Order: sequence, then structure tokens, then C-alpha cells
Amino acid sequence: MRPYSSGIRHDYKDSAPGASTFTSRGLPWFAIGLVLPLVAVLLLLFSEPNQSMVPAAEIADLDPIESSLPATPLVLLQSPGERVTLPLPALTAVLEAYGTTPRADELARDSLLLQGEAMTLVVRNGDSLDQLFRRNDLSVTDLTVMLALSEARPHLARIQPADRIEIIRDGDRVLALGRDISESQRLWIRRDGEGYVAEIIDLEIEIRTAGAHGIIESSLWEAADAAGLDSNVIGELTRIFAWDIDFILDVRTGDSFTVVYEERWREGVKLSNGDIIAAEYINQGKAFRAARYVDAEGNKGHFTPDGNSVEGPFLRAPFDITPRVSSSFNPRRRHPILNTIRAHRGTDYAASTGTPVLAAADGTIMARGTDGSYGNRIEIQHGGNITTLYAHLSRYGDFRVGDRVSQRDVIGYVGMTGSATGPHLHYEYRLNGVHQDSRTVTLPDAEPIPEQYRSDFMAQSAGLWRQLDLYQTTQLAQNVD
Repeated sequence: MRPYSSGIRHDYKDSAPGASTFTSRGLPWFAIGLVLPLVAVLLLLFSEPNQSMVPAAEIADLDPIESSLPATPLVLLQSPGERVTLPLPALTAVLEAYGTTPRADELARDSLLLQGEAMTLVVRNGDSLDQLFRRNDLSVTDLTVMLALSEARPHLARIQPADRIEIIRDGDRVLALGRDISESQRLWIRRDGEGYVAEIIDLEIEIRTAGAHGIIESSLWEAADAAGLDSNVIGELTRIFAWDIDFILDVRTGDSFTVVYEERWREGVKLSNGDIIAAEYINQGKAFRAARYVDAEGNKGHFTPDGNSVEGPFLRAPFDITPRVSSSFNPRRRHPILNTIRAHRGTDYAASTGTPVLAAADGTIMARGTDGSYGNRIEIQHGGNITTLYAHLSRYGDFRVGDRVSQRDVIGYVGMTGSATGPHLHYEYRLNGVHQDSRTVTLPDAEPIPEQYRSDFMAQSAGLWRQLDLYQTTQLAQNVD
């Protein structure tokens, strides 16, 4: 695990979108006056006798830069009447002197821009690449040649609305095409004679640390949105504390949360939110804390300040979402269909048909099939003589009787089979054959962090607890102001 040395950002809003992801890394124009003397010296050091200033009219005759041809001239700066060219070693020396080393695709792009112009194609609903090319007067023949490249075809065959495709064109001729294929990789295709060559460029991802704090006034999701958190971060927060807090029924007005999490940035643009590295949730005055730890084997988990895993043996609710409880455990409940007093020995969770149902803990499938008023149901035998039951399922997962399941495996999907007035899950928890209220029963303790990693975890997490404290203190001070 890398050390978390950065402070918490308070301006964690995303950067403004819309700028092309192909960014030139040439020198800023205000630095030209400083660079030109250095260029002159480098020209004397690196240039061959016949290589110096190239008139603008002759620039079009220069071949695109190739990383394998270090002696190829490359345009470095533009002045009103002419351009300066340098061999690649000289160019690299200039850029490294200013702390910038461009990638090969960026150098090639800058060279190709001397021969054509850049444009961005934005995919709309129903678009194909063929339609995009025709609509923008680009050569469909060039597209056919690019699609024939084994390296490129998988990444061009499928496009989605809002995808951005960068093009360098000379009239209808395509000189180059680029598109992101993941957060960390970009497809780069450039003309090579009458054909094209394609390569996958690895992009540098910067990990930044951000923080947020919120107080529940109406709902957890509204508080998270007000704090600038997206559904992925708040979803992970609920999963981290799912073994201690029932986020369906236990959340109260006045509860608060603080999270320190990672953001993924590239070329000055925020791409996405990453993992939560530390979090606190105060539920009805009781504080729960967790910090992420990655051991030497790459195993990752969240642990309490005492070094206990937050991932207890049992989930409070067998969902990755927070559905509404439509009926609680109640030995004196009046049955909604029979209209008689009949014990309700489980908890009903109202959810849409097809919502995934998770195994509450590791165990073995002991029963699966239709059972009277339960409809389609699954029963799981766990350790400690505990069993759980999941009823009214619309369909089952990929497990059969006798199969071992792990906590959070999808064992079925919400439905309304059997005696049900609407789609919901009926969930039962039994200890030694006796029904217990799954929402209040004392669950088995979580496993501690392995002893060989305890001291390392304590050292690394100390700074994370301080970050949580610092952010809360800062937030409280802002609220007072």
C-alpha cells in the first residue's frame, strides 16, 4: 500500500468536461523567448551540416516523426515566417530541460497536424462508424483499411453514444484516428504510406485523494449528493458498514458520514472515483470506522481501528441495494391474505422483480424448489448451526442443492411466487432451528487482521484516522462560519 501523504481536497468537484483528450505537450508560447536561445545551442550541438532552419513552404515535405528514426527532423516552434526543426535527441533534451517528455503518439500527432486539421467525432444514438465518416465527409475506404487491422478492429467494431473519436484529416483523407479504449489505454492509428499502422498507448493515471462529509437530513442518498459523492462511493460506504448497520431501517436524521476516497485523473481531467480508503458513519450516536488495507499478497479489505475486519460473517440484509422493508419480524402479525393472526417469522423486503438476492454468508445450499406459500425458495446451511431462507423468488441463481456458496453470491432474484401480494423477498434467519429477528440478532464476530500484518496496518491506518478527524474538524468550522 502506498503512503497517503496528500491532504484532503476541499474542492472535489469535477473538472469541466469537453476538452479534447489529445493534449499537446509542447512548450507554452510565453516561454518561447526563453527557449529560443537553448534551441540555438542545441542546433549547433546536434544538427548535421545540412540541417538547420526549414522554410515553412518545405514543411509539408517532412515525413511524420518515427520513434525508431531518431535523426528525423521534427517541427518544434512556429514563428511568423518559418519553423525550427530539430533531430529527436535535441528535441528530447529541450523538453526534458522543462520537465516534459511527450509520448510517441503525441509527437506523431503534432507532426501530422502540419499536414491536416484535427476534429472530434461524437457518437450519437444509432450511429455507426460508417455513418460518422459519411456525415463528416471522411473517406469510407480509409475506414475499411483501418478496420482490417487486427490491432484496431476489436476497438472500432463497437461504439456507444457519447464516445469521442479524434481524427486528423487532410480533406477526406484520414491521417490519424485515436480513441480511448479504457481509462488507461488509447488506440492510436496513423497513416503509413497507402496503409495504416495501429498501436495501443498506455496512459498515465494519477491517483488523488479526496474527502467528503455529510449529515442526514432526509435520506442518505440526498446527503451524499449534497456532499458531492456519486452512487459508487456511497454504495461502497453502505457495503463497508453493512455488517453493523441496516441502511434500510437504521438510518436516522442527524446521522453523519465522513469518507476519504481515491479519484482517478488523467491529463488534468477527472475520470472516476476509486476506492474508499477510510470512512466513518455515526449512526444514532454510535461511531463506526474503517480503513482500507492491502497486504503483501495483494489481499484487500477494510478494518476497524482495532484491526478487525468489517466484513462480518453475515450480512444484515441480503442485498447490494437498500430496498424498503414492507413487513418486519412479528410473532403477532395479521396475515395480509388470510386476515388472521399468524406469526411472521422473517423480514420482507419490497423490491422490483429481478433484483438480485445475495447469500447472507458462506454456506451450503440445503434446499431449493417450490414450497407452498413460500413459492420458489432457497435454504442455506451456515456454520454455528445457523440457516437462512429466501422465499418468493422469481428465479434461481446458478447454484444447486449441495453447492457451496460464498457471501454475496447471487442465489436468486426477487419475485412474487407463492402467497405474495407484490414482488418482495421473504428472508428468515434461524439459530438452532429457532427463528430470530435478522435485523436485531447478535451476529458472529468478524475475523481480525492476520497477526503478521497487524503492526503494518496500525502504522498505515494512523494517518487515515487523522485525515478523518481533520476533515470533520474543518467541516464543523465551516458550518460555524
